[in-house]
Amino acid sequence: MSSIWPGKPYPLGAHWDGEGVNFALFSAHASRVELCLFADAASPRELTRIVLPERTEDIWHGYLPGLAPGQLYGYRVYGPYQPAHGHRFNPHKLLIDPYAYALSGVIAWDNSLYGYRVGSPYTDLTIGKRDSAPYVPRSVVVDPRFDWGDDRHPNIPLHESVIYELHVKGFTMQHPDVPKELRGTYAGLASKPAIAYLKDLGVTAVELLPIHHFLNDQFLVERELTNYWGYQSLGFFAPDPRYARKSGRGEQVAEFKQMVKQLHAAGIEVILDVVYNHTGEGNQLGPTIAFRGLDNASYYRLVPDGPRYYMDYTGTGNSLNTTNPRVLQLVIDSLRYWVTEMHVDGFRFDLARTLVRGEGDRPSPFFDVIKLDPVLSRVKLIAEPWDVGPDGYWVGRFPSPWAEWNGKYRDNVRKFWKGDGAQAAEFASRIMGSMDLYRHNGRRPYHSINFVTAHDGFTLRDLVSYNEKHNSANGEENRDGDNHNNSWNCGVEGPTEEPVISEMRLRQMRNFLATLFLSQGTPMLVAGDERGRTQGGNNNAYCQDNPISWLDWTPDPEADLLLAFTRRLIALRRKHPLLHRRNFFQGPLHPGSAEYDVEWLSPDGQEIGPGLWNNSELRCIGLLLNGRVMKEVDEQGQPVHDDVLLILFNAGHDPIPFILPDWPDDPSWEVLVDTAPVDADGTVQPTSEVYVVQPRSLVVLAERTRFPELSAPLKDDA
Repeated sequence: MSSIWPGKPYPLGAHWDGEGVNFALFSAHASRVELCLFADAASPRELTRIVLPERTEDIWHGYLPGLAPGQLYGYRVYGPYQPAHGHRFNPHKLLIDPYAYALSGVIAWDNSLYGYRVGSPYTDLTIGKRDSAPYVPRSVVVDPRFDWGDDRHPNIPLHESVIYELHVKGFTMQHPDVPKELRGTYAGLASKPAIAYLKDLGVTAVELLPIHHFLNDQFLVERELTNYWGYQSLGFFAPDPRYARKSGRGEQVAEFKQMVKQLHAAGIEVILDVVYNHTGEGNQLGPTIAFRGLDNASYYRLVPDGPRYYMDYTGTGNSLNTTNPRVLQLVIDSLRYWVTEMHVDGFRFDLARTLVRGEGDRPSPFFDVIKLDPVLSRVKLIAEPWDVGPDGYWVGRFPSPWAEWNGKYRDNVRKFWKGDGAQAAEFASRIMGSMDLYRHNGRRPYHSINFVTAHDGFTLRDLVSYNEKHNSANGEENRDGDNHNNSWNCGVEGPTEEPVISEMRLRQMRNFLATLFLSQGTPMLVAGDERGRTQGGNNNAYCQDNPISWLDWTPDPEADLLLAFTRRLIALRRKHPLLHRRNFFQGPLHPGSAEYDVEWLSPDGQEIGPGLWNNSELRCIGLLLNGRVMKEVDEQGQPVHDDVLLILFNAGHDPIPFILPDWPDDPSWEVLVDTAPVDADGTVQPTSEVYVVQPRSLVVLAERTRFPELSAPLKDDA
């Protein structure tokens, strides 16, 4: 090995320039940094250690000529081991490069991974001197070259988007048409059968559960379980090798890029669920694998008057310190990398409230840095707008251009269809884009990411099949998971062969799906809900890397009918711009005007007044959307017109005769959707006549207008 050169402090990480590799690592409190090079992934110890010779503004750096892509490496960092003062340096621990573009292997649990002496009565106050190198993944020098061809971001406007949340492995693991060797991988998601399904369904974006290299918790390994969801990130630049066909020397990077390229070719965007709020190292008793050993006092938020301990806004033991400029730089650099080098189209930020927490009265600069960034300000930014800290629930409080998971939408829609009282008024607000949450700070209806279910919680089928969670398979005596699901089992807990209950469950699933795709805002569908996937009542299947979580593709007539119904709804939404407006509805178009773009009707055909809205027993309402008077334009500035649509909701126990609106030109109404009799589309009802809305059902009718090309009924393709 030739002698190391001084190198450069930027860019951070390991970068091959065709002739050698530059290494650069941030640590503000270290006294010495050693670069460790490994012969191969199986080598228990490093081949050599090289001291990084230069330090520039807390960046330790050096350049090794002759080094090539595929080289495996790690770091040992020296400094004080003083937990009471926030410092946990320990050179006996091999550390991952936080800027590594790939990691080879995964954690193999051993007591040497902990920076302290496990079993000591002084716990983390006593340094542990066992070498952790045999058990830590190696960082990999990656060749960044890839033939992207003519790949382009689809750039689908958010108001036209339909997001499909899926797990890379779970989506294809049991798919019969995906080649066995590709199932559960990035390549499997990019396979023709997988993409054909997504295209046929009509979704515009896949939102991938975390694919950053993550830690499989020791307590789960000891229970023979797995951190299936992946919310324990260790490498913010590295795609996890467990979803790749081959990954020993960083091959997962090219496979991920190929997946994105194939999805883009099909017009489908890729959104990553990212976890920058915490890392997998846990609290003061967690392992020392990366950030803790690199510079604990810089990377983590520590208790101000007790820096031995961590501020835990996430419920995981630690919180990343994005108030530190270098840590914030890490997050921004990671995001930019995934957009510019990996070509992803946006991000959903797990527990995003943590990222914007400041210090004292000083707010975090996170919002401003993102908004001013010429790359990141142009991609889709979706916040999970809460964490477990004080003032943690921020639904409606993120600024433009952020969209948010709308938890209030989820809760209210569930309660409404369950039949709870006093829900109709809020329901009206939620399905119209939650104007009360998003209009005040300049945002639009599409900034509300509407969802009824997500990966965390009941599936759609379980939402209508279980009143209680059934999480015993998780090994925590059913203590984990949310106890407040706003679910209704329709009369029997779990599976049943009772026809009446089975039909009611199917109707409720159709109600939820129809509500989701008819609402203003951006809909998010969880993979498998369109086929009625069940997790057996498990509402916290984070550790179930098995058929409990994987999609079941077994042929099933009931699943096929629900899938066809979902396709129709997505097609209906796409066909009618009235259902995915860019702007909020106005009501009266002018002061004193008798012309409305939206009206709420009671079953007697009259406009709902304040008294009825305040009636806790109101469960049947009508929504009239007037596409003739839309104040919208398309991308070329041309006026957008649509049908007049009437949506009738009945969450009550009894059928309700609903008087259809009487228009001066005496039109007819065409039934597009009725969730009670599934095949009731294409029926013409004379105006002013009564349409009986069945118990717990939803109906969509279209008025025949002067735009006949928009009013043809959609036929079920089942």
